[in-house]
Amino acid sequence: MLHAEDLGGAWELREKPADEAIPAVVPGCVHVDLLNDGRLPDPFLDDNEKAVAWVGRTDWQYTREVAWTGPEHDRVDLVFEGLDTVAGIELGGTVLGTTRNMHRTYRYDVTALLENGPQPLTVRFASAYTEAGEVRELLGERDNAYPEPFNFIRKMACGFGWDWGPTLVTAGIWRPVRLEGWSTARISAVRPLTTYANGLGKLDLTTEIERTRDRALRARILLDGREIASLPLHADSVRTELDVPGVTPWNPRGHGEPALHTLTVVLTDGDHELDRWERRVGFRTVEIDRTGGGFVFHLNGEPVLIKGVNWIPDDIFPSRMTRERYATRLREAAGAGVNLIRVWGGGIYEDRAFYEICDELGLMVWQDFLFACADYPEEEPLFSEVVAEARENVTRLSPHPSLITWSGNNENLWLHGAMGWGGHGRSWGERYYLEVLPEIVAELDPSRVYQAGSPWSGSWEHEPNSVDHGTFHSWEVWNREPYTNYRNSAPRFVAEYGWQAPPAWTTLRESVSDDPIRPDSPGVLHHQKAEDGNGKLARGLAPHFPGFEALGVEAWHYLTQLNQVRAVRTGVEHWRSHWPHTGGAILWQLNDLWPVTSWAAIDGAGRYKPLYFALGEMNASRALTIQPRDGGLVVAVLNDTAFSWDGTLLVDGHDIPVSVAPRSVSLVPFTVSSSAGVVVARLDDARALWFSSSVPLENPRLTVDVEAVPGGLDVHVRAAGLARDILLQADRIHPRATVDRGFVTLLPGESVVFHVRAPFDLDPALAKVPWVLTDLFSALEDRCVPL
Repeated sequence: MLHAEDLGGAWELREKPADEAIPAVVPGCVHVDLLNDGRLPDPFLDDNEKAVAWVGRTDWQYTREVAWTGPEHDRVDLVFEGLDTVAGIELGGTVLGTTRNMHRTYRYDVTALLENGPQPLTVRFASAYTEAGEVRELLGERDNAYPEPFNFIRKMACGFGWDWGPTLVTAGIWRPVRLEGWSTARISAVRPLTTYANGLGKLDLTTEIERTRDRALRARILLDGREIASLPLHADSVRTELDVPGVTPWNPRGHGEPALHTLTVVLTDGDHELDRWERRVGFRTVEIDRTGGGFVFHLNGEPVLIKGVNWIPDDIFPSRMTRERYATRLREAAGAGVNLIRVWGGGIYEDRAFYEICDELGLMVWQDFLFACADYPEEEPLFSEVVAEARENVTRLSPHPSLITWSGNNENLWLHGAMGWGGHGRSWGERYYLEVLPEIVAELDPSRVYQAGSPWSGSWEHEPNSVDHGTFHSWEVWNREPYTNYRNSAPRFVAEYGWQAPPAWTTLRESVSDDPIRPDSPGVLHHQKAEDGNGKLARGLAPHFPGFEALGVEAWHYLTQLNQVRAVRTGVEHWRSHWPHTGGAILWQLNDLWPVTSWAAIDGAGRYKPLYFALGEMNASRALTIQPRDGGLVVAVLNDTAFSWDGTLLVDGHDIPVSVAPRSVSLVPFTVSSSAGVVVARLDDARALWFSSSVPLENPRLTVDVEAVPGGLDVHVRAAGLARDILLQADRIHPRATVDRGFVTLLPGESVVFHVRAPFDLDPALAKVPWVLTDLFSALEDRCVPL
């Protein structure tokens, strides 16, 4: 039986062989080891990012002694699941190999080298800048959207800096490393392609092995512990296609149970078990309906409205990620009504835990191949690395039913033309996206749909970023246009859109020591990476809050949070009202990897912006929204459930019977009769509000009562008048405090309870801290709500 020995834990780190050893932890990276040893300032504080830039331009080495202490085997392999990035590996003075790809696994036969006891293992890392520079010199310059050479090395691109991220170029043994002992044969790969149709599961299973002896082997296939096949392995690969009756299909969130079944492959030599592979799989069928330029996902034959978020690496140092942290963030996504996560192409192929948790939660995954915002050379030494990386990861991720589509790149097909790149006439990546990658997916995993990129209109017959064909990235809004312009078109599918806001107040203050702190103070600007980001924030505020420039930083912080929510709500509700013409939308972005002003709903410290709570409202399975149409107003009744929604719609004094079919939208026109400038629509528990520009902003005369409860506070708020956009910022009470909702608007006489919770009891007086509770009227008066 294969035996593994973990080589994680304590290692030694040095810049040069003769240097004093620095304690290191594997999996990990140089930055984290230096931080832990007190040799680096916190790169998340102020502009310390600049002070630690030297780390990424330095060569490093990791060392430890290794020995095989397990049972005697034919072969012992040294296995690295991830090396970041340009590495040379030596064992006992013997060079095992070199690497130049962060996204691959490496395996070396070290049987003979470990026969005589413990041996020193050294992994030497060259600076990624050195490698990228040499490849650029060899292959010639290529254009990209940022001034760093990330497109010349197979490494997490956003580590070189992005418009929301710092430049912290890492090196290290970033994924687990182990010794594996095995005899006769081992399982080297398993690809279980699972589909479901007409009440029947189908399993297309490929098993690959590596041998040391020529023996008559078998692969036993078990599903939920029951043997469904036993296959002879005459060669080093066997494929079988099986009908699997009686399985429960895997369904995405909101469409049924994400049922999982345990699939086991046991490699045997007679009665002796040599190796075992086991995963939980799900049976489902994925299609994209592209009729007439459309883009609607179908799971198990049913159209699915996509309520997605874009995912970036959750830590700039991805080796710090844990299963628990993945679970937290993904459960938060599910809690906001999200049903799809797009793993963006400037990051990484995430850890197995990420996809397993998505499988369990019913979160669909759209996985980009790792190309983003640049021209990429198609020649060696990169071409073969791209092919090997793609083949390995398509196979590695094939067990996960949550993974429904592969996409060739992020924005490269679009930007190459839109930005006028490629004047040098050199290769730029088109062959990858239109030939190499689709061929790999078709060969290894035809159960999933391949897209050439995002955005992509489907062919060169149309502009890549077309509202009328395929996927669309909506960035004229935010960069140049107001968010009300979302309503000017109905794209077929919105794969990126968003609006910025700063992080939670405490996150901002923990990362910026400016005194006084201002929107344009040095630390705040350093934690704003978007080109003219603060200018765009200001131009977005100006039409809605004239004179905001005269207000203090607390009011600026409140108003930018509010504008982010209003912008995203404008887009999402407009696009949902056009379902199924618009097949869905994927917010840029769910998360951050450091404290920064960005488009995220959850900031770099894991605190919720108000946008997070608003997402849950926008993504509700049943919701109302009031939309302008053809010079008037309509109520869009949004029913994303399997049941009809029947009832009486109450809107502006009208009672209108409605019956909305499952998974559909009804537009109900009405005549505005209210003279107050506020239109209210209600159906069951759903409510929508529409405010005319003439509605005056007056003191809502709030009454606030704070009640101490175990583990926190209940803050009761009642409005005598119209109270627009009440916000309670729990992190201003205590850095570890949370609250259960974001912005709330109360009509006269209405009330709400904010539930503030912490790992300990809270003093009610803390709710009187300035700016803990405010509303729009008070914010524009540049003050908090008097308590």
